[in-house]
Amino acid sequence: MHPTVDPTSVKAILEKERAKLVHQLEQLGADERGELIGDVDYGDAFADAGAATAERTEVLGLVETLKRSLDEVDAALERIAEGSYGICEQCGRPIGAARLEARPTARLCVECKARQ
Repeated sequence: MHPTVDPTSVKAILEKERAKLVHQLEQLGADERGELIGDVDYGDAFADAGAATAERTEVLGLVETLKRSLDEVDAALERIAEGSYGICEQCGRPIGAARLEARPTARLCVECKARQ
């Protein structure tokens, strides 16, 4: 872990973010895997079915975005547990504290991210 980043506070921030993301997924009717739970009532009329399909597509997009964020948080928590948090996955140098404060799930240092 980067010496200027407190692992306990970062872990607490990430766990809070994880709980928020899981709650948002549940509000959209999805589980932690991003899978929708239950059936959607599409209605009887064609127009209702079209609107329901559009809404379902929008919900699936939101679920996908939330799931991707949850995966990033889980990966950061795993790096904390392994002791590799704060180390750039590309060059192996420490990720700056300011970057980690702004984006606690960062896997790359600013220089390596800029080269992508």
